[in-house]
Amino acid sequence: MAGVQTAVQLRERDWPGTVTLLGAEPHRPYDRPPLSKAVLTGGAGAAAGTGSGTTFDIAFDVDFDALGVELLLGRRATGVRPADRELDTDAGPLPYDHLVLATGAEPVPLPGGGAGAHLLRTLDDAERLRPVLAARQPLVVVGAGWIGAEFATAAREAGCPVTVVEAAGHPLAGVLPPEVAGRLRRWYEEAGAVLLTGRTVTGVRPGGTQPYEAELSDGSALPARAVVAGIGARPATGWLAGSGVALDAFGAVLADDRLRSSVPGVYAVGDCASFPSARYGRRLLVHHWDNALVGPRTVASLLTAGEAETPPYDPVPYFWSEQFGRFVQYAGHHGEGDEPLWRGDPDGPAWSVCWLRGGVLRALLAVGRPRDVAQGRRLIERAAVLDPARASDPAVPLKSAVR
Repeated sequence: MAGVQTAVQLRERDWPGTVTLLGAEPHRPYDRPPLSKAVLTGGAGAAAGTGSGTTFDIAFDVDFDALGVELLLGRRATGVRPADRELDTDAGPLPYDHLVLATGAEPVPLPGGGAGAHLLRTLDDAERLRPVLAARQPLVVVGAGWIGAEFATAAREAGCPVTVVEAAGHPLAGVLPPEVAGRLRRWYEEAGAVLLTGRTVTGVRPGGTQPYEAELSDGSALPARAVVAGIGARPATGWLAGSGVALDAFGAVLADDRLRSSVPGVYAVGDCASFPSARYGRRLLVHHWDNALVGPRTVASLLTAGEAETPPYDPVPYFWSEQFGRFVQYAGHHGEGDEPLWRGDPDGPAWSVCWLRGGVLRALLAVGRPRDVAQGRRLIERAAVLDPARASDPAVPLKSAVR
């Protein structure tokens, strides 16, 4: 998404030079959200190769030839030599005037996973998992975060017995506080998935009744047709070693407020970059689709119109997920000291949680209440102050709760 949008935005802003889009995967650029949804269950198809002459339902609807964008597929970046203005690749060097890093993130593999462990990040990952779900055999999912919940949802819809193993005490532990995330535990129960918390998977070994067994930290083992890890992702930036491009502690490119890296002529967008947020007073590393969509607009503006015409990049982060029959959306960023405010019954089908600091709306989680998110994103951008009494009434539109 980030690389494609950078190319598209440059052309829409009448960039006169050549545009080359380099990608390590052999497939034509495609959208990733369907990988954990329709692709897994057969609702969307995507053939291996370039997609030429095949059905490629999740490929971006972009005419790269008409835009004058050269696609170099199946070609991996291996290094950058800023002094020479050259990008090293596994097929030889490429000269550049401006280089935009859009390498995304890589999933963290399961320690000691072995042959039975799977990841879900690419089209090839999803294609390998389709027959696993079709077999309707027991599966173990490691991690009850966004990707773990989405995969467990798809597996249960496919008729697979599913056990989810989470190291923390509740789902979405890295995203939501216990008082909110604890409400999500019953979603697993209602879907017929087993959720085991406070345990880790220490390895995967050959099994008896199933091809594999997931070994747990408590000494027990779970039989599984396959083990799918969703334990996090890290920026795909290891190939930048020795380039001079500064990285943060998580490996993300340390971009400035216009998404420039520490090296002149090199920019970074999407999952591989962190940026300073004046709104939240800290750096943000956002591994979500929306960030990959909007960040390229800043880089394209900077390259075509200049810094004076390019406002600082400081979006309200946004994410959505479909899990266990629920549409979950999150906007903003909350932290310690932010006060939660509930809208509606969290045991019901539709509810929201707002996080306030000094009355100012900072973030919002909505389950089945898309209007709350649509209004909440605008209110967060405005740093709107809410009346807690009105905001806690789910019948009152959020925009009408502004003081």
